[in-house]
Amino acid sequence: MTVHGVATEEPAAAEAPLVVLDKVNKHYGELHVLRDIDLSVQRGEVIVIIGPSGSGKSTLCRAINRLESIDSGVIAIDGTPLPAEGRQLARLRADVGMVFQNFNLFAHKTVLENVTLGPVTVLGKSKDAAERRGRELLDRVGIGNQADKYPAQLSGGQQQRVAIARSLAMDPKVILFDEPTSALDPEMVNEVLDVMTALARDGMTMLVVTHEMGFARRAADRVVFMADGQIVEENTPDDFFGAPRSERAKSFLAKILSH
Repeated sequence: MTVHGVATEEPAAAEAPLVVLDKVNKHYGELHVLRDIDLSVQRGEVIVIIGPSGSGKSTLCRAINRLESIDSGVIAIDGTPLPAEGRQLARLRADVGMVFQNFNLFAHKTVLENVTLGPVTVLGKSKDAAERRGRELLDRVGIGNQADKYPAQLSGGQQQRVAIARSLAMDPKVILFDEPTSALDPEMVNEVLDVMTALARDGMTMLVVTHEMGFARRAADRVVFMADGQIVEENTPDDFFGAPRSERAKSFLAKILSH
C-alpha cells in the first residue's frame, strides 16, 4: 500500500476463527436445548463454558464434533462445515479431540494401546511411530510409568490423564472437555486440572465445560456463561467473576462462590 508516495506495509489480515457456531439450534422433542448459539473460537484460545445444570453446556460441546446432531445452523472447523455423516465427518472429527466425563477407555486394552489405537487405525501411523509418540504423551501427562497397565489398575485421575493423552495423540486442532473432573474423587481433580492448565499454557485450543471455577479463573481466555440453552454473557475471567453483567450470572455466581 502507498500513502503519500511512501510504501507502507499492508495491515495484517485477522486470522479466521478455528471453530465457528452460527445460529445453532437443537431440540429434544419439545425441549429447546440450544437456542441460536453464536460462538467463535480463535486458534490457541481457551474457552470455559459454565452455567447451571441443564443449560445446554454438554450438548453444545458434543455438537461441535457431531456426537449430537443439530436441527439448524452451521458448525465449522477451520473453515469447513461439519458434514452430517460419512468419511468426511470421520476426517474432520480427527481434528477435534474429545475428553469425556467418564474416560471412555477400552478396558481390555493397555494404557499404551488405548493411546495408539486412533493414530494407527485412523491416521495410518506405523505401530512403532504411534508407540513412540504415545509414550512421549504419557510422560507429558505424568503417567509414563503406567503404559503397560490396564485402565482398571489406575485411579480415576490417572484414567482421565490417559484420555487426555489419547486425544493429543491424534494431533487435534482443538480439544473439547466435557466436565472432565466431575466423576473424580476430590483429591484427584487437581492432577487433571494441572495437565489441562499446562496444555492451555502451551497454546492448545480448548473448549472446557466445567464446574471448576478456579480453573476458569486461571486458564480461560474467555468465560462463556449459559442458561436455558442460550449464551447469556461472555467475558474475560477477571471481568466475568469481578463484575458479571447479567442478573442470571450474578445469581449463579452468588450460589456457587458462597461456599
